[in-house]
Amino acid sequence: MKKEYKEKLQLAGKITIGFLIPAMLFYLMEFYEHNPFVEVRAEAQLFNVLIFELIGWGLFFVCKKAMISLRILIGLSMIFGLTNHYVMKFRSTPFVPWDIFSIKTASSVAGNYDFTPDRRIIIVSLIFIAIFVALQFFKFEIELRFYFRLIPFAASFLILFLFGKCLQDDSFQTRHYLYPFLFTPSYMTQVNGMTVTFVMDLEYVHVDKPSGYSASKAEEILESYEETSDTSASNDYPNIIVIMNEAFSDVGLLSDFTASEDYMPFVHSIMDGEVENTVSGYLNVSVCGGNTANTEFEFLTGNSMYFLPMGSIPYQQYVKEELPSLASCLSGLGYTTYGMHPYNASGWNRDTVYPLLGLENNLFLPQWSYRSYIRSYISDECDFEQIKKIYQEKDDNPLFIFNVTMQNHGSYTDAYDNFTPDVTVEGANSFALSQYLSLIKITDSEIQELVDYFASEDEKTVIVFFGDHQPNDATVRPVNQATESYIRYEVPYFIWANYDIEEETGSDTSANYLAANMMETLGLPTSAYQNFLLKLQKEYPIISAARLEESDDASEEMLKEYQMLQYYYLFDYQAEETP
Repeated sequence: MKKEYKEKLQLAGKITIGFLIPAMLFYLMEFYEHNPFVEVRAEAQLFNVLIFELIGWGLFFVCKKAMISLRILIGLSMIFGLTNHYVMKFRSTPFVPWDIFSIKTASSVAGNYDFTPDRRIIIVSLIFIAIFVALQFFKFEIELRFYFRLIPFAASFLILFLFGKCLQDDSFQTRHYLYPFLFTPSYMTQVNGMTVTFVMDLEYVHVDKPSGYSASKAEEILESYEETSDTSASNDYPNIIVIMNEAFSDVGLLSDFTASEDYMPFVHSIMDGEVENTVSGYLNVSVCGGNTANTEFEFLTGNSMYFLPMGSIPYQQYVKEELPSLASCLSGLGYTTYGMHPYNASGWNRDTVYPLLGLENNLFLPQWSYRSYIRSYISDECDFEQIKKIYQEKDDNPLFIFNVTMQNHGSYTDAYDNFTPDVTVEGANSFALSQYLSLIKITDSEIQELVDYFASEDEKTVIVFFGDHQPNDATVRPVNQATESYIRYEVPYFIWANYDIEEETGSDTSANYLAANMMETLGLPTSAYQNFLLKLQKEYPIISAARLEESDDASEEMLKEYQMLQYYYLFDYQAEETP
């Protein structure tokens, strides 16, 4: 009797431990980034623990042995926690479901980041390992046949699925004080916990049709913006060189700090209206610290991340068939089109996406004529020399180049033999900030040299220059006193021509409008979609994932039409083109 009682007591103890360990793993995983007991809301803590329990017990019913199932859960928790920590460190946003599609791109640049663990990472990881080892002594298994174990396994994950649907329900989120706004993903993860937030985000992997949408309605809207243009004078069209410069931004927007020298004197002179035949202002983009591809997606297509899930990457998720873009529009006008990027062709699926966007000729790192590096990336000087080479070898057709640079890519914490930062900030002892500003100074000098080169050329040529995003939070932390969050999403841009165009300064806009604005400024024929965007801009001057600015007489109906047209181009338009 005592033996039977003792065995029951041991079994109860093992079951209790089996419930405690998954809960412990949730809190331990969160400690990689913050203190969950203080920052994760009470009910959210309970929901995170429930998810861990369901996964843990589901695995147990299949693996049969608690040691194996819990070790799998430990491994998953540790990997998830570390991944989120380093994504936050390098990109200033948490790990989201769409980042799974970015593994190849992330791994290609991982060697340029500092993964040295800090004290918190070491301690939390050691605790994970200690629990992993201690489970060697945890003997708890079930003797049921596999198909009897399969039933509770299926039940666990069915409950998990149904619970996940609850977490994605607006009324459930409101009742249980879950923070639902993808607009601020870092805070969402902080107060909801990583696991609950990840489950909530899964709802947005699929893009729902806009209310009242139909393909025929979208086509009717487009037809109303069609205009007949004379394209016979294609030889008169200017060459267009678009340079989306990696991480180029003016951190002077964030506070009134004092640098040892002006880190972008040429661009500042343009912004101040001191350079002729130039339109300039600040460009509102939808990303900060990373996800470069989203800015080029907005610029090339005229679409906006405002209508897509936070953290999603259209190049990897949605662009699967031919998609109308600035490149295809210019190709229709007789332009020879190029896509250029001095790095891996597979980054953000560019080698697949660029042809679908109408970029007929594409150059990636293997095609670079010669190579010079700053740190471990192709320098802007080398990049711009390749632009000159393409121009010098062009035929009689006007040229369109879309160029994405690499020189200023993060991280900015490592020292290099071939580069010594020389710009400092008064009162800020930050090597990363100094390195970043010093890189920007080099770019500023190189873009001035490129402008000077084309200023002396006879062929009409236009340069459109802008940054893809600002650097991550850690880099600008010493000077970041921005009072509005959207300021972290503003970068300088300019449109310069070597012939007379109407000049303008302070012409702030967003990436989705810039191509249409360029076409209008240069007097080029515009597509129906570009005509729509030019009208929309008067009512909603800025649309990005970080900001929506509307005029006093803005029409909500027109914003809905924009969403419909974007959905049409991303999904239905492609379907129609499929044989």
